[in-house]
Amino acid sequence: MRNTYGELINELKDNHSMVMMTRLSSKRGKKIEKILLDLNKDDLLDIDEDMKNAINKAIDKKTPELIIHNDEEQILIEPFFPEARLIIFGGGNISEHLVDLGAKIGFKVTVVDDRLSYANKERFPLATEVICESFENVFEQINVNQNDYVAIVTRGHKYDKECLRAVLNIKPEYLGMIGSKRRVQGIKDQFKEEGYSAELLDKICSPIGFRIGGITPLEIAISIISQIIAQKRLGISDMIACANAKKRTNYSDMDIKVLENLAKEDEERRAIVTVTSTKGSTPRGAGAKMIIWQNGKTLGSIGGGCSEGEVILAARDLIEEVEEGSFMTMQVDMTGDVAEDEGMVCGGIMNVLIEV
Repeated sequence: MRNTYGELINELKDNHSMVMMTRLSSKRGKKIEKILLDLNKDDLLDIDEDMKNAINKAIDKKTPELIIHNDEEQILIEPFFPEARLIIFGGGNISEHLVDLGAKIGFKVTVVDDRLSYANKERFPLATEVICESFENVFEQINVNQNDYVAIVTRGHKYDKECLRAVLNIKPEYLGMIGSKRRVQGIKDQFKEEGYSAELLDKICSPIGFRIGGITPLEIAISIISQIIAQKRLGISDMIACANAKKRTNYSDMDIKVLENLAKEDEERRAIVTVTSTKGSTPRGAGAKMIIWQNGKTLGSIGGGCSEGEVILAARDLIEEVEEGSFMTMQVDMTGDVAEDEGMVCGGIMNVLIEV
């Protein structure tokens, strides 16, 4: 049998954005097949318009979509993107803290500086990659793309401009640059004269980070990582707009460690649990996955507590009752009396798919 998750991991490592489609025959029954589509190729060309629209919707939202297709089958559409990479230009005091914070919240962190005393693994032990190279030449090595988060915190005005010029037209998911308002405005004015549009320049988060009154390098790093999280989870990098945001609008709540485990061959029976959608306040978002083995061992989480316990029991029963390839869907209600009786702190509804 094909190991679809193994293929998925390999494609993601090659920086390919992918969609996995899981065709389901009924609410509780047999899984038909998993199909992997490469968004970097023309894999969507032979798909009917309704399905193509559903796939594009999932890609735009960056979260799963569970749809009814041809009135007879459910299809789970899951978009997957290369693991989020935080690229930090400059290896100074702010970067020391920013690297640690970025790595701890799940980013693969790349640090670039042109000084060996600043660009080394001893200084940045949690970084995935530390590059000592001139800011002018480094872009041939790192291949910045639209999925990346870029923080420009170099030691000088000249280097900030070099890095900004190299990445601006790429339109990374997040682009922040350190500097005072006057200095930043001077750079923007110069770039306008060079032909860059005002719309493109307005997407630069600069001065970088949320205004929380930070003074120390750690406080400034916290303000920057807060803005990056807001962009990743809400699609917003403006602090005032974040205060009014009601829910996450982009990015699947996916755990790469779960995918890596699914990519391995395992003779033990296990269940894959995927949060397909949520409503209201839930501990995890759509796309969250966990693995449950027959003996009760788990990897990953869909939120913990009573809600997760209920799903684990259902999954273990399903593993014992049915053959491989079977599935069921269930809803976990954390609203009103249900939440109060169970002591749940959230107040939303979570829909999950359990596959054996």
